[in-house]
Amino acid sequence: MTSLLVIIVLVLLAVAVWQLTKIFDLTQISSGNAGNDTQVASDKDNNLQGYLMFAFLGFIYIIMIYCCVKYGHFPLMSDSASSHGPEVDRLMWISMVIIFIVQIITQALLHYFSFKYRGREGQQALYFADNDKLEFIWSVIPAIVLAGLILYGLYAWTNIMFVDEEKEDVMIVEVYAKQFSWEARYAGDDNVLGKANVRYIEGINTLGVDLADPNAQDDVQATELHLPKGKRIVFKLRSQDVLHSFYLPHFRAQMNCVPGMVTEFSFIPTVTTAEMREKPAMIEKVAHINELRSKRSAALIAEGKTGLDPYTFDFIVACNKICGASHYNMQMKVVVDTPEDFKKWMASQKTLAAKVKEDKAGAEEKEAAPAGEKPAPAKANDTTAATKPEMVVASK
Repeated sequence: MTSLLVIIVLVLLAVAVWQLTKIFDLTQISSGNAGNDTQVASDKDNNLQGYLMFAFLGFIYIIMIYCCVKYGHFPLMSDSASSHGPEVDRLMWISMVIIFIVQIITQALLHYFSFKYRGREGQQALYFADNDKLEFIWSVIPAIVLAGLILYGLYAWTNIMFVDEEKEDVMIVEVYAKQFSWEARYAGDDNVLGKANVRYIEGINTLGVDLADPNAQDDVQATELHLPKGKRIVFKLRSQDVLHSFYLPHFRAQMNCVPGMVTEFSFIPTVTTAEMREKPAMIEKVAHINELRSKRSAALIAEGKTGLDPYTFDFIVACNKICGASHYNMQMKVVVDTPEDFKKWMASQKTLAAKVKEDKAGAEEKEAAPAGEKPAPAKANDTTAATKPEMVVASK
């Protein structure tokens, strides 16, 4: 808010200065001191504007170089954590290099010609209706470059998206989006997700899984996404309410979650969470974040508030669509384990069917408890209400 107020004050100050210069010009004209009151630019004015164009060109290049040096490490264009990540990064670098070269050349030409062909007294502009050769050059070159980028992009996209689930060794995971959280469902030993429908949402069955479906008996529901390194994961994406976007920046993965339909994305994690934390760039980044957090924490403690905990790196799933008031906080932790650790984690998880049975047993025990006797605490339920029908999901 302070920055916004400062910007507003500076803008208003600039407007005030501009108005004062106009008033000064008017006073000069009225007093007869103005050398040229025709409002027509003289050679001196045109020369000044031409040199100012060159100065502005230098300013653009200086800002560009400064930003590249100071902020060049910020864009997420290295250390990808998926098998297709390097291909996406390569395509991004090619695009950035082309844009960089083109903008340097075009900006230089724009400002040079603005200076070279500035207005001079007695000079007349040469007009011609068209130039076929020039138009051919400036149309064909961009068309070839863009066609190359598009074809390369389509090639990379096809390699990423084409997955034969019948022939490849894949693991099926469903990710369910809702305002403002994510939930995951693992297909279990049979690698087949049970059917699901929003009408079945009740209690802890927040994904609406049809527990009468035999394929649903070994499904595992989780609020933390664990993935095994080196295994192709096929994500089945659903949304309960509005349009969300399944976005994993470190894995170069993004796909919309659309209400009423199932979308898919697939990738192979190549770096575990522990390995990513040990990378020098990540260590430096975490140290910088914690330095900032420690300063903020000290300020909060001085105000009598609770300080901030130290930051520890974790992969995340974020929503990349503006889906409501708490969109900014719609995240889910992602843990990439070694295959052995992932098997241990899966073995420690109860199936959704088992959790529902335990929940019902706890509810029945509570109802059967005599008056005045305190029943055993039951697990908290998520009472998400079903408000509209949704496509039934069954995945292989």
